[in-house]
Amino acid sequence: MTSRRLRVALGSPLQLLLLACSFALAAYAGIRLLAGDWFAVALWIVGAALLHDLVLVPLYAAADRAVIHGLTAAGQRAWTPYVRVPAALSALLLLVWFPLISGRTAERYRLATGLSPDGFLTRWLLITAVLFGGSAALLALRVRRAAKQRPPAPH
Repeated sequence: MTSRRLRVALGSPLQLLLLACSFALAAYAGIRLLAGDWFAVALWIVGAALLHDLVLVPLYAAADRAVIHGLTAAGQRAWTPYVRVPAALSALLLLVWFPLISGRTAERYRLATGLSPDGFLTRWLLITAVLFGGSAALLALRVRRAAKQRPPAPH
């Protein structure tokens, strides 16, 4: 029994309608976002793009090359994804929650939510430890499984 998939032709009316709706939603969000202090929003977007492209991308690349170099020197380059994935997820969480992790917006957070901003650094460190621990456990499981499937060495 073969399964049939719904195929949408490129440029079909359904695809064009969905594309038009997504552009309309993006335009609406842009208008709402820029309705207040549009200059500050535009400055923030340009500054964030420049910071990302000129500072963060070279840092990502340098860290990734260091991991690859270290694992290649150890003869375990195949382990690279087990470092990359938790590191990327941890960095993403740090980027999103940095104002609260650093404590720079603690009072504003307390006034806006009525909650204590304490513990964001601890939670981020715990999540990072769990991500790397889970990755290490998965790697150990796969290495063990591969060792069991390998034929014994002749003596």
